Parts: sequence; C-alpha cells; structure tokens
Amino acid sequence: MTKAKKEKTTGEEEEETTGTERSYQQLITNLNPIAQPLASRKVTKKVYKCIKKASKLKQIRRGVKEVQKFINKGEKGIVVLAGDTLPIDVYCHIPVMCEERNLPYTYIPSKVDLGTSAGSKRPTCVIMIKPHEEYQEAYNECLEEVASLPLPV
Repeated sequence: MTKAKKEKTTGEEEEETTGTERSYQQLITNLNPIAQPLASRKVTKKVYKCIKKASKLKQIRRGVKEVQKFINKGEKGIVVLAGDTLPIDVYCHIPVMCEERNLPYTYIPSKVDLGTSAGSKRPTCVIMIKPHEEYQEAYNECLEEVASLPLPV
C-alpha cells in the first residue's frame, strides 16, 4: 500500500516538472479574450519569482476585493491578473482602474500557478505586488518588463 502511494506521488511530481515547459503553450489556449497584455514565458517566470519573494514578506494583496480596495486608496505596485478566469465580469474592471491610476498590469496564463506562487493552495485571479527594499532588484526588473508590454487598444 505504501509503495502504491509513493508511485502515485512521484508520478504527479514528474508530470509537474516535465509539464511546465510545454504547459505554457497549453495554458495559452484557455485564455480570456480580454487577457492583454499577456506576459511572455520569460516575464511570467520573473513575475512568479517576485510574487514568491513578496509573499514571504507579506507584501502582496490577493483577490479582487482587496486589490480593488487598495487601488482605490492609491497604493502603488504591479497588478498581476490571471488570464484563465471565468466569468470575465469578476475582474474586467481592474485593468481600467490600473490605467486610470498609471499602475502597470499584466496577465499571466494560469490562476492556479498565480495562487501557488503566492504561497496558497487556492487559485487566485488578481495579485498586487507592493515594492519593498528586500526584493527591490527583482521588483524593478519585473516593473520594467511589465511596463514595456504594449497596452491593448
């Protein structure tokens, strides 16, 4: 019985490690029509690393309600949205709010990966990364990459 469990867990780990390389292409097929600007694979990895560093220091805002509240209060940061969230109506107003306040934002392919990078078992559709001295270099790199993405027309 123990061997069967070990085999199952190692099989799942193998799927996760080998699936990450080609899963980006698979995840792109599940995107919403409003998921623009979409981060490339390279930018997505940088954003995930920045989110992991920020979550260790409790410098992230998770969820539509919390992110919306702090955008309205004038808090600065990078807004990361999941491109596979349905229905779109849940968070379609967030990019408009970001554009009005000149906040950089980007879409990434998966809400499951976004939640995992934030240290949560639950999928998350919106995260705001706040700046902090501990990971300032990674934050500035992500900010530069996200700001250079073309905005939708």
